[in-house]
Amino acid sequence: MAGAALIVGTGPGLSASLARLLSAEGYDVTLVARDTAKLGALRDETGATLQAADATDASAIGRIVDALPGPLRIAVYNASARVRGPLPDLDPADVRRAVDVTAFGAFVTGQAAARRMLAQDPEAGCRGTILFTGASAGVKGFPQSASFAMGKFAQRGLAQSMARELHPQGVHAAWVNIDGAIRNPGRTEASPDSMLDPDAIARAYLGLVRQDRSAWSSELELRPWVEKF
Repeated sequence: MAGAALIVGTGPGLSASLARLLSAEGYDVTLVARDTAKLGALRDETGATLQAADATDASAIGRIVDALPGPLRIAVYNASARVRGPLPDLDPADVRRAVDVTAFGAFVTGQAAARRMLAQDPEAGCRGTILFTGASAGVKGFPQSASFAMGKFAQRGLAQSMARELHPQGVHAAWVNIDGAIRNPGRTEASPDSMLDPDAIARAYLGLVRQDRSAWSSELELRPWVEKF
């Protein structure tokens, strides 16, 4: 095996594509979700290990990371939450929960993965790669999406801080701005190629993992070619 790969916040879109690709590349994949009942087919297809946990539960995520087989080479945080609506009408408790999932959960996974990676030997000059799935909301806030902007801005800041601290120690950290809708099951495209292909995104993530440490990216923006700037 190439080592362990961890995906936190697993669903049927990007996470599933990552699981298939990383499994095919020889990684021992572990998928984390609050509800793993719908991941049985993906487990059977990829040979992945399923772990049920809340992404904001530091103890649970820590135990999962500590129990991973072999060196942890890849950790991806995909979990996020949002509350839509006019700012005056938002429930503060709902906003807190959304920010916790998007931002604090990213910290929980990032911290646990960094601890594991810093304690292991490097491979091709890299101890491991930690990737955060971001969004254009981490670059600019949109109307009626305050909680998502708060979470993604915080997540982006976390990734920037981690990159500056961990890159010199051999751990590659990066934030990926998914600037558009992902072509997930059940979604309908308004026009051809108006959504990002999750398999293509997964290949871009693997490209980050394979970067030479002399030219590591700390941020990457992915967007459909037909979208207007």
